[in-house]
Amino acid sequence: MGTFLGHIVPGFAFALLGAWHVVNTIRGYHLRGSSFVSRFWHPFHSPVLNLKYLELILLLSFAVFAILMQILDFPLMRFSFELDNFEHASMFLHVTIFASFTLFSELSQASESLSGVSGMLAASVFGQELFLLYYHSADHVGLEGHYHWLLQLIVIVSLVSALSATSFPSSFPAALVLSISVVFQGCWLMNMGFMLWVPKFVAHGCTVKLGEASNSMLGAITCESHDAGMRARALANLQFSWILSGILIFVGCLCLAFTRKFPFRGKSAGYEQLHSRGRDVTVAIDSGKQVHPQSSLSMDGVFEL
Repeated sequence: MGTFLGHIVPGFAFALLGAWHVVNTIRGYHLRGSSFVSRFWHPFHSPVLNLKYLELILLLSFAVFAILMQILDFPLMRFSFELDNFEHASMFLHVTIFASFTLFSELSQASESLSGVSGMLAASVFGQELFLLYYHSADHVGLEGHYHWLLQLIVIVSLVSALSATSFPSSFPAALVLSISVVFQGCWLMNMGFMLWVPKFVAHGCTVKLGEASNSMLGAITCESHDAGMRARALANLQFSWILSGILIFVGCLCLAFTRKFPFRGKSAGYEQLHSRGRDVTVAIDSGKQVHPQSSLSMDGVFEL
């Protein structure tokens, strides 16, 4: 992943996956209301083909492809024994475990009883990612290290929200924060690809040192002075804040759009519907036959509860 494409491709995939989850999470909450249950994958409904499990199939295929690209050291396409490549491949290994287990549990009609296990495996994806990022064998120092440190903050949020969504499946905020963090992680990976491996995007006063394979843009950032390095870190912090702000604006607008299209079905709406049904049944009984006042009062009391 220490290349431009190594950040852009998985970053775009994470951002797209997170956006898909944001839309479906908000939509599901407005459709189900108080009966909302968080999901770690969402079915794809198509009027032409049966593509219900498309998300899990694509996630599994992408993870296996990413592992092969790390082991074969893309774009050199030769078997690599580099430790950092195996570390990157191990991150996608846990994605493979989650996607394959969830897919097989769905196909075997055991998804309801094993939903907690799928949530645990989803949390393990972020837990292992955080572990491997923190103890990365690659020399991420200086400005490059600062970008990776900010990435770890996003992964921590993903880990905590995944555990919360597993422990409290009816919590809409936990499910939404998890989806947002996946979008944020993808956007930040793409931002790192441009800001750390494309020379014209590197902060003023800093340069990128290209490796032997200049087409893959291998290298690290060096800054001319301490002030230039501090300015580059400050710029990274601003990018972090601006990207998060953009994602939150998108999520806020999406929530408002779904609120207008699908009025929220909360607990109060369900109670009013049940309450009105009780009144209708009571009126029907009273109009059908004459009952003793005391029994009528008791009947009314039952339906009024």
